Amino acid sequence: MAVAVARLAAITLDSDDTVQLGRFYRELLDLTVIHESEELVILRADGVMVIVERVLNHQSPDWPGDSIPKQMHLDLFVDDLDDAEAAALAIGARKPDTQPAPEKWRVLLDPAGHPFCVTLPPTGI
Repeated sequence: MAVAVARLAAITLDSDDTVQLGRFYRELLDLTVIHESEELVILRADGVMVIVERVLNHQSPDWPGDSIPKQMHLDLFVDDLDDAEAAALAIGARKPDTQPAPEKWRVLLDPAGHPFCVTLPPTGI
């Protein structure tokens, strides 16, 4: 049995209106607001968070078409960023050049190119 590299921390949704989308999911799922701002809304669920992240010029997906794809990514809690990054790379992840805050989280790409983040959990979570 393999040892997990990370644990699911959050599902992060892109939006141009974080507050509106955050309030929608808060009411839909009866979640607790941890943080709310124009840039980021963090909602707590049982065992996982739902995060709404502001993306300028956001365009809604055109599902079931594919000219504008679905937009979300996984945030994964890890104990050590360097170890988690190395383990993810060893099993097929790729690391893009752009790393907005590598001391706090690392952006990686799964084998199909979907971004996900390995991150240290905030204190108290």
